[in-house]
Amino acid sequence: MPLSRFASLAEINKGWSGDKKYRAVDADGNVFLLRVTNSQRGERYEDMFRMQKKVEALGVSMCNPIECGKCEDGYYMLQRFVNGIDAEDAVKSMSKEEQYRLGYEAGEYLRLIHSIPAPKDQPDWEPRFNAKIDRKIRMYSECPLKFDGDHYILDYLAANRHLLRNRPQCYQHGDYHIGNMMIEDGKIVIIDFDRYDFGDPWEEFNRIVWCAQAAPAFASGNVDGYFDGDVPHKFWELLALYIGSNMLSSIPWAIPFGDTEINTMMNQARDVLDWYCHFTNVIPKWYKGVKNG
Repeated sequence: MPLSRFASLAEINKGWSGDKKYRAVDADGNVFLLRVTNSQRGERYEDMFRMQKKVEALGVSMCNPIECGKCEDGYYMLQRFVNGIDAEDAVKSMSKEEQYRLGYEAGEYLRLIHSIPAPKDQPDWEPRFNAKIDRKIRMYSECPLKFDGDHYILDYLAANRHLLRNRPQCYQHGDYHIGNMMIEDGKIVIIDFDRYDFGDPWEEFNRIVWCAQAAPAFASGNVDGYFDGDVPHKFWELLALYIGSNMLSSIPWAIPFGDTEINTMMNQARDVLDWYCHFTNVIPKWYKGVKNG
């Protein structure tokens, strides 16, 4: 596909993927989101497109995939352009009831996304995620920066690895949080599926810290919508494990990006330790229960 087929291309400088993103307008005035990546990621792009078509077929409100293929700069994907506003910004001016409603919607969509099974040859989750925990602990131990209270997380991880045993696996969005959602005509729209993976469906909630920091009522609705209000206790136990392990790796991840990202992650570590009462309570403080956002 020649990029010259579009009458105009306006670059979008958002996100962490490294892909080039454009607001693309064709000669008829139709507007699209155009993503372009290098040739090495072509196979990944084709797989991503194929999986997004499966998500679309489930009725998820999303940046609908239109076409994918080769172009002069590598590979491209064309998606519906979401003519909305960033959910993270929009919720700040909303009532808690509206935040909860939108979070509930996002939880229902995530349940649909997780109905797509993982490949049958997917490696077992327990050894796979245990290796990930080991790697995150090693990254943190070798990192020159530490946050106060890290031993509470390390102790919780050591005592609860058994929770990973016999966990199911499914398709994952890969970065499911309020920063990858928009609001269009009063409804949540899910975007940025480029980090998709396969794994424990409950691990997908490890980014809910961003939702809880932006709007606790939205985060509460997210959980309730997913479970239709009946949240199992084991979910909270596993979520603490997943969020705790993420916090350890977030500090070394932030260092190359400078003080702003380091401070963001240090503040998030303090919030997480407070929400979990230094990991003595697995239900975080931000969770308000069914329809009590």
